[in-house]
This record gives sequence, structure tokens and C-alpha cells, in this order.
Amino acid sequence: MKPFNYQKANSSNAAVQELSNNNQAKFIGGGTNLLDLMKYGVEVPDSLIDITKVPLAEITELPNGGVRIGALARNTATANHPLIRERYPLLSQAFLSGATQQLRNMATVGGNLMQRTRCYYFYDTATPCNKREPGSGCPAVEGFNRIHAILGASENCIATHPSDMCVALAALDAVVRVVNPSGEEREIPATEFHRLPGDTPNIDTNLQENELITAVDLPPSLKNAKSYYLKVRDRASYAFALVSVAAVLEIENNSIKTARLAMGGVAHKPWRATNAEEILIGVAPTEEVFRQAAETALQGAQGYQHNNFKIELAKRAIVRALITLTE
Repeated sequence: MKPFNYQKANSSNAAVQELSNNNQAKFIGGGTNLLDLMKYGVEVPDSLIDITKVPLAEITELPNGGVRIGALARNTATANHPLIRERYPLLSQAFLSGATQQLRNMATVGGNLMQRTRCYYFYDTATPCNKREPGSGCPAVEGFNRIHAILGASENCIATHPSDMCVALAALDAVVRVVNPSGEEREIPATEFHRLPGDTPNIDTNLQENELITAVDLPPSLKNAKSYYLKVRDRASYAFALVSVAAVLEIENNSIKTARLAMGGVAHKPWRATNAEEILIGVAPTEEVFRQAAETALQGAQGYQHNNFKIELAKRAIVRALITLTE
């Protein structure tokens, strides 16, 4: 591991000022992903700015009935918080589907948002990777690509985003709050926080230079909505999703009033299937309608040599998730 400096920040302002003074620095909270990347030589910061003393760990109710989750709230604490369990069970389910208990005890909400792909080639510095070194190539396209993307990919990168939490946030219409060195705050919809690869797969998010994530805001929960998080993986624990589905339905008089559907494990970012949502709204919740929505959600999907199975798997996962939450 490359030697690095270490310093602590006690406020959001101090943290972003330190980062603006050194563009080779990185924020560190739980460190559950960043330290792995440093050990592999993928991330090589000159300095780590420890933000664990910044007061950003509270989970509070907002005046509009929504909930604000501080960026340094731990995954375990967030999953088990009464406001989250009672109002946003989808998010709690997603948290508890990820990693191990020990990792969830350390990992933070902000770090989860900044988590990087688990592509084999990205982690292997002996191979080229456009995400690590723009212009070097994407060996996954012709290589072993079983876990890779089937939606929204480009010839430059077919990696997937690994987070469970972020899929749930996309389905819940969450908003990410950030602050810059001037103290200015802005909001980024969770569906727009991460980027598709395009020609710049090395840029994962729409954060601007030297910004710090301070919180995630959840809108008021839908009164009559039911939700479900389904994660399909190779083993029952400590495995990233081959396909995951976050589904929310609000049903009145046997008609779907509101539908939200997001997928993980299929794209470079959590994939919000708005085209499938349109199929669901205004009709009775039947298996036939769910299958139509699933077909629509996977329109344009492109498989590769080892991951073509994901297309059918994703369709079946959508149908299963919707059936489960309406039973």
C-alpha cells in the first residue's frame, strides 16, 4: 500500500476545505471499500481525511414527514432505526441484504453511495481498465463477464454498481444532499447521483469537485404502499447481486395507483425502470401485467458471452418481487 498522510476533520466545512487543498486526498468514514481499493493499489490517495467526528450520523424526521439520514449513519443503525423499519421497510431490507454484520456495523450511508464497482478487471491492476486508466480498454467485453451489465453499458465499460442500498434509494425517490468548500448546499436526486459509463467510465457520480455528502433525504412514505427488496445472488450471504429488484406499489380499489421499480446488478448505476412503471399504473395487479412490465423493463438489454442469462433472470426477478409484495 502506498504511504499516505492521515488527518481528522471535526466539521463539514473543515473536511471540504482540506479536500480542496489536496486533490489527491480522500474522505474516509467506515473505510469498508476504500481500504480494500488501497490495498489492491486501485486507489492511491496521498492523504486520508477522517470524517468520523463530523456530526453527520443522526437520523431525524423532517417537517414534511420524510426522514433525513446523516451521511455517517452506519448501515446497521440505519437498517434497525424505528423510522426506517416502520416507514421504509424496503430500505431496511436492502441494508440487511448487503455484506456481513461486521461490515454493516462499520459501513456508512455516504460510503455506500460512493462504493465502486466489483468488476474483476477493475480490481486487478495488472489488466487494463478504462475505469482506472481511461483509454486503456475494457477487457470484460471479451473476457469473463458473468456479473456484468446488461443495461446502459457502453463499449468503454460494462461494469455494474454493487450497492443494495442505492437500488432502494432509487425506488424511494430519495435525494442526496452535498456541500462544497464555499458552504453551499445542493440536492441530487438519487436516480441522478450515479452515472452511466458513456465515454467517461472513470467518473462514477455527479458530485462536483471537492463536494461532501452530508445526508440522504427520504420523501414522506406512501400511506398504502407495499414494498419488497429481492436480491438474487450466488450464495445466501455476503455476495453481490446478480440481479436485485426494489419494488413499491400503492394499490387502491384493486388498481395500482403508484409504482416504483428499480434494479441492481444490471447496470453501471441503480436502474430505475420508469418504462415498466408506466405499464403498471392504473391497472389491476395481476401476474400477466407484471410480466408485461418485466418485458418492458428489459427492452434494449444486451447480454455478453457469459451473462446472457441475466436478461431472463431479471425479468423473472421483477415478476417474483411484484407477486410477493401483492400476495
